[in-house]
Amino acid sequence: MRRPAVSLRWKIALTVTAVCCAVAAVLGALVHNAVARQTVGQVRKEARADLDTALDLFEYGTSREGINSVLDPPDIPEPLRQLVRKGDRGSMVGTYRGQPVMWAAAPAGDHVMAVWTRYGTTQRSLEKFDTAILGSAVLAATAVALAGLFLAQRISRRLVATAAVARRITAGDLDARVGDAAGPGPGAGPGPVPGGGPAGGPRGPSRDRPSRGPAGHDEVAAVAAALDSMAGSLQSRLQAEQRFTADVAHELRTPLTGILASAELLPEGRPKEMINDRLRALHRLTEDLLEISRLDSGTEHADLAPYGLGTLVERSVRATGLDTEVRIAADPVVETDRRRLDRIVANLVINAHRHGGPPVVVTVDAPPGGTPTVEVRDHGPGYPDELLHHGPQRFRTDAPGRGKGHGLGLTIAVGQATVLGIGLRFTNAPDGGARALLRLPPSEPAPGPAAGHGARPPDRPGPPAPP
Repeated sequence: MRRPAVSLRWKIALTVTAVCCAVAAVLGALVHNAVARQTVGQVRKEARADLDTALDLFEYGTSREGINSVLDPPDIPEPLRQLVRKGDRGSMVGTYRGQPVMWAAAPAGDHVMAVWTRYGTTQRSLEKFDTAILGSAVLAATAVALAGLFLAQRISRRLVATAAVARRITAGDLDARVGDAAGPGPGAGPGPVPGGGPAGGPRGPSRDRPSRGPAGHDEVAAVAAALDSMAGSLQSRLQAEQRFTADVAHELRTPLTGILASAELLPEGRPKEMINDRLRALHRLTEDLLEISRLDSGTEHADLAPYGLGTLVERSVRATGLDTEVRIAADPVVETDRRRLDRIVANLVINAHRHGGPPVVVTVDAPPGGTPTVEVRDHGPGYPDELLHHGPQRFRTDAPGRGKGHGLGLTIAVGQATVLGIGLRFTNAPDGGARALLRLPPSEPAPGPAAGHGARPPDRPGPPAPP
């Protein structure tokens, strides 16, 4: 049976309390023993002095009035009696006529001479002293426990804040900093899709803003500062990569357009087809890189309008020209951007055909009161574990059995899903094959244009990208 987890705050508080209680117990025992030894020793010293006097008076046959002496007393403790029978003298706490006393005894001829001194007051004083020690220990332990809990809470709060920032960075918000007191930065809106942001990069442009830095100068502050430094360095590297990608794509677009136009002037034949095919692939790659750079910039915004989801998905699938089965179990009205949803569905379908296995099935469903969903399913080897755990990554399609490509199709699909604020999840079916599941927020049909046609002329879907 798994034990419930205990937070670091309570672990520190309980440890401090346990140490305080142990120290209080040891000190209390030492102080009790020292005081008891001194107090009882004083009473025992008085009893022995009276015993010496009683023995002297007994030896000379003088009256022992004024001394609490008893000859062969029946109330003397048995261990003390046995000690005296052996010819030794000693003292011991016992009772006399129901009252606590300190006995001191020694042999007197064939008798046992014993004297007693009242011990009740001494006993009550020791009990009060023990109570005071116990009360002081409890108060000290409580105060130390509260102080430890307060300090542990401060440490725990700072660690929790650092962990929250680390999670935001993992989700793609590279603007997040532990020392930023401005609250959640960009990317703190809808939950992240697998793989972080659109391409695993920041959700928005870098903001030059002052940072107060983590409070304190201890180890927790050092961890926070290291995390901020790591995020800043990672952000700079990613921004440099994004700028380079955008610049290269922009520089390639113009000459590629000219080359494509020039290639049309070549004589018909197999060489012309091969050249045009490769040029078109290079042109699509350039357009994909430009689209990813726009998604990385965080400046993309969805142009929302009501559409019939089933009709929209069927049109997007048919536009790919691939043999895909479409099952429309329900046709809910959703508020979405047609062009971006076309891009997502087309990329998922193309990826399923290129890297999966037939048949490829697209299912549109909306349970009563539930979330509208679009599922793209193939019957191939399924998604690799790396994609399932970290999401799609650009220029990485090295999964065995799933073909080759640039790894941009799924990356663009994830980025467009983030812009639309919808969920995109990648899983493998229990009986084999890859499954991509889109979850869209429902929308009530708006008056005016019919659902499925939108409130404006339909946009042409962007060119599908090979994943």
